[in-house]
Amino acid sequence: MQFDADLTACADLVQKSDPDRFLATMAAPVQARPLLFALYAFNIELARAPWASQESMIAEMRVQWWRDVGAEIAEGKPVRRHYVATPLAKLLKPELAACIDGMAEARRWDIYKDPFEDEAAFDSYIDRTSGSLMWMAAASLGRADEAAVRDFAYGTGVANWLRAIPELEAQKRIPLLDGTLEGVQALAHKGLEKIQNSRSRGGRISKQSGAALLAGWQAEGLLKQAIRQPERVAQGALGQSEFRRRAGLMWRTALGRW
Repeated sequence: MQFDADLTACADLVQKSDPDRFLATMAAPVQARPLLFALYAFNIELARAPWASQESMIAEMRVQWWRDVGAEIAEGKPVRRHYVATPLAKLLKPELAACIDGMAEARRWDIYKDPFEDEAAFDSYIDRTSGSLMWMAAASLGRADEAAVRDFAYGTGVANWLRAIPELEAQKRIPLLDGTLEGVQALAHKGLEKIQNSRSRGGRISKQSGAALLAGWQAEGLLKQAIRQPERVAQGALGQSEFRRRAGLMWRTALGRW
C-alpha cells in the first residue's frame, strides 16, 4: 500500500506521540511500514480515548467507537471514514482485528481510578494492550508463534508501564499492585524473564515478523535498570541516553535481532 494522505497522517501522529515506535518503524523494512504506522496510530488513538474527558460516559463512548471499528474490520463490514481507521481496515486481516475488542475493554481501566484487582488483572491488561498490539503487527508481517510474541510484548509492556508510573500517579491512578522498591523489582524481574523466554524460542518468529518486535528494543535495558535502581521509576528517570537509545536500535537492526 502506497503512502497516501491518511498513512502520512498516521506516520506524523506516531512521530509526534510515540517517537520510540516511530524510530522502530523507520528501522523496519519499507514494505512493513504502512501496516506498522496504521497500527501504532490506532494504538495512540485508542490509548487517548479514556482520557478524552473527565466525564466517564464520554470516555466510554470514545473507547466504544474504536471497539466498533474493530468489529467492523473483523466482520468484513464497511468501516467508518477516519484517517486511521480507513488504512487500518485495508491493511489488517479481519481475524487479527478481533484483538481490538480486548484492547478496548482493557483500556476501560484507564477511565476510572480503581486499582487492579490482582496480579491476573494486571497481567491481562498488559497482554491485551501491549501483547495484542505486537501480535497483530507480527502476525500481519509473517510467520510467528503467538506465545513467543506475547511474552516479548509483556516484557515490553511492563518496561513502558514503569516509565509511565509518574504520569499515571499524577492522574490519580494506582498503577502498581505493590509500589514498594521490592515490588517494582519483582515486576521488572517478571518482565525480563518473559523476554528471555521469548528469545529462547526466537526461531519460531520469522525475520519478517521480527520487525514488529523492534518496538521493544529498549525493554531489556529498562527492566535491568529498574532492577538495579528501582527508585528511578518513581523519579521518572528510567531510560537511556539518546545516543544509547539510537545506537541500540541500529545495532539490533544491523544484526537482525530484537
